[in-house]
Amino acid sequence: METVTIAEETKQPTRKKIRRLQIGLNVLVQVVLVLFLAAMMNSIAFKHYRRWDFSRDKKYALSDKTKRFLNTIKGKVRITVFFSPNTPITVDVQNLLTEFQYAAKGKIDIENIDPERNLSRAKEVVDKYKVVSDESLLVIDYAGRNKTVKASEMADVDQSGMAFGEGPRVTAFKGEQAITSAMMDLVEGKKNTLGYVLGHKEPPLAGNTPISVLKTFIENENIKFQELNLFDVGAIPSELKAIVIDGPQYDFSDREMKLLRDFWEKQGRILLLLDPAAKTPKLNAFLNELGVKANDDRLMVFLRTGIQEVALTRDVQAHFLGGSPITKRLAEVRALFFGGTSSLTLEPERVRAANIRLEPLIQAEKGYFAEKDYNSNDQAKLQADAKRNPGTALTIGVSIEKGGSADERVQVNSARMVVVSNATFLQDNALTQDQQALDFISGSVNWLLSREQLIGIAPKVPKTLTFSLNEDALRDLRWIILVLLPLVPAVIGGAVWWRRRA
Repeated sequence: METVTIAEETKQPTRKKIRRLQIGLNVLVQVVLVLFLAAMMNSIAFKHYRRWDFSRDKKYALSDKTKRFLNTIKGKVRITVFFSPNTPITVDVQNLLTEFQYAAKGKIDIENIDPERNLSRAKEVVDKYKVVSDESLLVIDYAGRNKTVKASEMADVDQSGMAFGEGPRVTAFKGEQAITSAMMDLVEGKKNTLGYVLGHKEPPLAGNTPISVLKTFIENENIKFQELNLFDVGAIPSELKAIVIDGPQYDFSDREMKLLRDFWEKQGRILLLLDPAAKTPKLNAFLNELGVKANDDRLMVFLRTGIQEVALTRDVQAHFLGGSPITKRLAEVRALFFGGTSSLTLEPERVRAANIRLEPLIQAEKGYFAEKDYNSNDQAKLQADAKRNPGTALTIGVSIEKGGSADERVQVNSARMVVVSNATFLQDNALTQDQQALDFISGSVNWLLSREQLIGIAPKVPKTLTFSLNEDALRDLRWIILVLLPLVPAVIGGAVWWRRRA
């Protein structure tokens, strides 16, 4: 018995020693595996992650157009930020640049320099880029070219409250527009030139122009306007790849029409906005040769305003079609076309042999009818004409392309034209805060300039959150503040007191 006991006692420490070693190895392996999994998950999350913007006005969410442009950049963009912490939009700019970095996928490097703290580095960069402004700004550098974007260009700031001790208030943040425009300027190297035809009482480009918003919007896409009077030239200049004809009030002469036809035959690009009230038979005949007939009518609709009351409106509610690169990202988006609008008849079969393709871009909503006797004020007659409306789709915008290829992936030179039978929907007094019209024209111009990769929804200017209270709403608000809010704790206190008393 004693011998067995001694043997067991001598074996027991060995077993314990072996078990402790196994446990130690198991713990070590588990710790290594946990660390490896954590490192692997962090590595995957660092390289493959997504960001979402759940803010009300999507202030930092980049537009589709900016993302598509960033994908076209081949080289490296370096952005140096000279922003004082006291600048009202410093945080906004930093957050926006973070979104640019994420969307560019490593193509953008950013350096933040506080000019009040890092004086030596600030002086070094200022001397390099020859910065002469004391204002907070960005310096964007690409392929040896650089451009500055000032804080005043990225925001509208209201300083009226400073007289009462209040700080400046940012009314609109436009950082994305300013930064994207500067990048386009640097990456493309030179501005694209868009000829603007004058001489037929079109809206002017300079001075008190009714298209100032449109002009600024297009120029922000690295495009400049050049006035073009066809009376003064023997041919449309070769540097003009595209021209704009905006609501001519007088018809073109035979000589001008020859210049237009020659430009078209040489693969020219034309944006044509027609004013239905103007008589332009020669211009209309040119369109008819291309399979598009501008009809002598006006689009109207009767809208119900009461149980038995209807009102006639000539403003056209229309939607964009998604069959063209111009409107693919605006498909089924609604827009209002103020003023007179006529219908366009498309005859694609008649011009197919000439290798001309027609694509409807904009159609009026259901219920509109094309009235030929549009000067009549006879409501009974107009209502009878509306009832005879066959319900066919009424086209008011079309693209025309001669040559080229129907396949978007095949890049072949061609003549291109965009025609809209309304010339007032882009004027300043017709543009609303929703900018579908500007997005459409931006897409049209980029398509005409063969910049399909830049077609997209343009950056949006965020709107200030406002509340409008009428007299009834103010009265309800007074009752809530003076009666309801004090009553709630009083009722709760009364209930607690009654419970304790019981």
